[in-house]
Amino acid sequence: MCDQHTHDNLDAMLARRGLTRRQFAAMGATTALVACAPAGKAAASDLDERDVAIATADGTADGFFVAPAKGPSPGVIMWPDIAGLRDAYKVMARRLAGAGYAVFVPNPYYRSAKAPILNSLSEWFEPEKQARLKPMMALVDGAATARDATAFATWLDQQSETDSKRGIGVCGYCMGGSHAVRSAAAVPERIKAACSFHGAQLVTGKPDSPNLLMAGTKAHFLFAIGRDDDAKMPEEKAVLRAAAATDRPVEAEVYPADHGWCTLDAPSYDKPQAEKAWGRMLATFEAAL
Repeated sequence: MCDQHTHDNLDAMLARRGLTRRQFAAMGATTALVACAPAGKAAASDLDERDVAIATADGTADGFFVAPAKGPSPGVIMWPDIAGLRDAYKVMARRLAGAGYAVFVPNPYYRSAKAPILNSLSEWFEPEKQARLKPMMALVDGAATARDATAFATWLDQQSETDSKRGIGVCGYCMGGSHAVRSAAAVPERIKAACSFHGAQLVTGKPDSPNLLMAGTKAHFLFAIGRDDDAKMPEEKAVLRAAAATDRPVEAEVYPADHGWCTLDAPSYDKPQAEKAWGRMLATFEAAL
């Protein structure tokens, strides 16, 4: 999980990409995104996007919204990883919008500061950045996530770009994986698909553990699990497969890639395996929404 990675992990991940930490830092977030990002199906002129502010029970959440110019389209909430809303997730959101979805990416730390908090996932490995972010993370517990998901789903349904007659999808990365499951539980009548990529804190043993919430949802589930996360919790995939109601599909697969491999600016980004996971997400949304 992102908060458990060390500098040794970072160096090992970069070595698999033929880079040193200094070389990766020198690339800069923008250069890294250009190098890693797959081509989307839609040109920028085919999409409408804007920064948004959404009233929640806890304040005003800032976020990024992008949708096909010719809509309406099914809505999707995209929960970012531990580093929060930044350029990498705007690129990913645009690509998903190009596939035919109205996508909202929240700043999960809006209670503390506006996005971006960090400019790339590699900044998380800097002690001073962790020290700044950890108090913000403490405010985003399960109950707060459920309140936010309710507000975000309501907002999506009110947008002219969103087809409110169709279900809403949700996807999440790293800590956003558990947010995706909690969202499906918070808004079961609207959220019909939940996808977790290298998700963290999915099976916690606590009364509000995300796996215990799955039976009360009406969603299809996709869990794409990193090989290093699986090595630490090999029982997790079986627990997740058994957690949903019997009539709800659950796909839980271990990928031959390291935690964070789906995020464009992650040191562990693995394009072939990220593309496979992306395809499975599109198939899940197509089936459920």
